[in-house]
Amino acid sequence: MNIRKVYGLFFSPTGNTETVVKTCTNQTGKELNVTIEYVDFTSPQQRNMEYSFSSDDFIIIGIPVYAGRIPNKLLPFIQTKLKGNKTLVMPVVTYGNRSFDNALKELSNELTAHGFYSIAALAVPCEHAFSSQIATNRPNKDDLKCLESFVEEVVMKLKTSKNLPASLSIPGDDIIDAYYTPLGIDGKPAKFLKAKPKTKVESCTSCGICANNCPMGAISFDNFIDVPGTCIKCQACIKKCPTHAKYFDDEAFLSHVKMLEQNYKRRLDIQCFY
Repeated sequence: MNIRKVYGLFFSPTGNTETVVKTCTNQTGKELNVTIEYVDFTSPQQRNMEYSFSSDDFIIIGIPVYAGRIPNKLLPFIQTKLKGNKTLVMPVVTYGNRSFDNALKELSNELTAHGFYSIAALAVPCEHAFSSQIATNRPNKDDLKCLESFVEEVVMKLKTSKNLPASLSIPGDDIIDAYYTPLGIDGKPAKFLKAKPKTKVESCTSCGICANNCPMGAISFDNFIDVPGTCIKCQACIKKCPTHAKYFDDEAFLSHVKMLEQNYKRRLDIQCFY
């Protein structure tokens, strides 16, 4: 395989997916001794651009799992803005310690439909965006070492392979027609689709960090308390507010967080596919 450049692409509202993708991309570039480039498509502006790749490129693309799938707001970008030409790719999903469900399979299938060829894949447990009590501080140093070791193995096989490897087997369903249904602490469906972040007015300094970091452009730049757009509950505004002025008070959402904290604190390992 003659790889000339490695690209790391990521959607990462709270930073964990970015860390995972950059770790893998850096190590791949080092092992192949080629240049690397990053494409951060977290912002709406970056998702308006088109990206084309050749058969000499190797792509590592990372996306967080939302309700067991690729976030539906990202599907148009993947389906219309990413163009491969027999381009090797390693799809990566990060998830908050519950399950990655069908997300990795879905991502790989979408990339395959648009000119990419999956040769390896990763499902990486990370600290949950909703709660620091779930997979706390992951990915940690051990996780990053695991990622680097896997990349070394993938590159070694690439260097010694004259032909493309067999089609990659990734767990999940090829036909996906539903998302995971969030549950509350009572075990019943928790409906918080319309929930939006609130603001502690006395703590807000009108710095604009929340609006600038919202991946949906949902927060008004004229009034940072106002959220007229679609909120995907990514928690970017919560995590990045320097005065901790943003918060959620939706009862169904908070009940779901309690359910996750009660049931999903066990440690999960990174799952690697090649």
